[in-house]
Parts: sequence; structure tokens; C-alpha cells
Amino acid sequence: MSTPTTTEGFAPFNAPGAGKPCQTYYKVLGDLTSDKCPVVVINGGPGATMNYLLSLADLAEAAYGMPVVLYDQVGCGKSTLLPEKAGDVEFWTVQLFVDEFHNLLTHIGVETYDVLGHSWGSMLGLEIAVRQPAGLRKLILSSGLVSMKLWEDATRKLLETLPTDIVETIRKHEKAGTFDSPEYADAMNVYNKQFVCRLDPYPPEVVATFKALEDPTVYGTMEGPSEFTITGSLKTWNIIPQLPKINVPILITNGAYDEAADSVIAPVWNVLPRVKWYTFPNSSHMAQWEERAKFMEIIGGYLKLEIE
Repeated sequence: MSTPTTTEGFAPFNAPGAGKPCQTYYKVLGDLTSDKCPVVVINGGPGATMNYLLSLADLAEAAYGMPVVLYDQVGCGKSTLLPEKAGDVEFWTVQLFVDEFHNLLTHIGVETYDVLGHSWGSMLGLEIAVRQPAGLRKLILSSGLVSMKLWEDATRKLLETLPTDIVETIRKHEKAGTFDSPEYADAMNVYNKQFVCRLDPYPPEVVATFKALEDPTVYGTMEGPSEFTITGSLKTWNIIPQLPKINVPILITNGAYDEAADSVIAPVWNVLPRVKWYTFPNSSHMAQWEERAKFMEIIGGYLKLEIE
């Protein structure tokens, strides 16, 4: 099997209020000048890195042949880090990341594209889609959500299924605000092993992203201390009223054990006419690793379909 060409670079990005020049690190797998529509991958978090999505390089290989664009959003990975902006809700906005997305595409010369957003990346994908950009062809919502209230309800319900001592430990530290406690970290790892990634050991790429999330600058400001304790600026985020503005076909995917439960994305299915949905039976939140081959088959197959 031939290895797709890889291009890396930095896109200069004018982030208003940053106080310094910023840049977005990106990686292109495959040939953007080919006749295949590129898929732009938007990572989760917010504040995670592209690392845990690098398995999507499979889509650029011969079986699918699709150019794949990955990037680290500003504030994480190899893009400009802004720890001095921790807690600045006026700076870390959805619009900042929408602008960064389009700035990157302009920099690399992409006009027509598909989007695959994972978790927070799917939120950003929806925010891009409701603005109806001319170049967007298809949208894939991988383990995504439409409302932070629905997300918080779902993850809290999952938390209650864990052993009593784990739940009590998490509650104790949440009440005390001791989110940096090793005991809290151990309890959260039990949650992650059930509902985030069920592989043991984690792939190195996933470990790298978890490590990056130890920097609370973006995640802590926009989401909060954990997946089910939402205190950040996204706490009231809800895109359901805007869903009818989306005018492109959508594929929803999630895992049978996913913290992105059906309830957090179902409004897309209920509201929009051109939606397909696949649930990976042996996966939680990272089907791109837990059922890697099947994930590529479903995603690659969908992207190859003619527009309905």
C-alpha cells in the first residue's frame, strides 16, 4: 500500500485580542490538487490536538484516496499557545474558531471540502454549517452534540452507572474543587475507560492528546473541569434552533458506549431531511481507534456517495 504524501505547515492567523501574531499548524495527507474532495478534520476538546485523529490518515490511502486536512486549533498542540488567555471568555469564542477554520482553508487554497468534526469539533462543524459557506459539501458529526445541556444530562447519567466509590470520589472532589487531586484523576480515568476510549492500552496518539488537555487554557475556559461539570462559556451553547439553516447532507456517528449518547445528537436526525446515522457497536467516544477499519469503511463510503 502506497503511503500518501504529507505536507505540513503553519497558517498565519490574526486572532483579535491575542496580543501577538498567531499561527495554525496543519498537516495535509494526500494531494489537494487531485480531483477528490478533501475532508477537513476538526478536533475535539476544545483544546485537544489533532494527534488522536491521526488514524484518519487511512482515508488518504489508496482504498479511499481522499486528501485529509488535520490541524491543531489555536491554543493547543503546535499552533500558537496562549496560556495568558486562560479564563478569558471574551477571547475564546466559537467565532474565533470558525474564523480560524476559514483562514486555514484560504491559506492552503481549498475552496470545496467536506468536514468531519469530532466531539467539540462537531459543534464547530455545525457552527460552520449553519453559516452556509459556499464550499461545504458534506458534514460528518462524529460523537457530536447539539446542546451542552443535553450533553451534561447524558454524561451525568453515565457517571451514575460507575461503581459507587468512583462516583463518590468524583463528587467529593467536585464539591471541594480539588480537580487536580491524583485521586480525582484516577476516578476520571475509570470514566474515560468506559465512555471515552475502551482500548487498553490507549494508542500513543490518544495518550498525547490526553497529555495536551492537561493544559486547561481552552478546555477549562470553554467547558470546565470535566465532561460532566460544565462551568465554562459553552455551558449554555445550544444550536438546535439554528439547525434548519443547514443545507448540506449529514452523517452522524457514535459508539454504543459513547459519552455522546444518542440523545445529545438526535435533534439533527429529527429536524433535517438528509441525515444518515451509524452507531459503532464496540466503541465509545473514539471509534476511529476502537473500530478503526469499520470507521474508515463507514466514513469513506459516505464521502464517496453522490450528493442526494
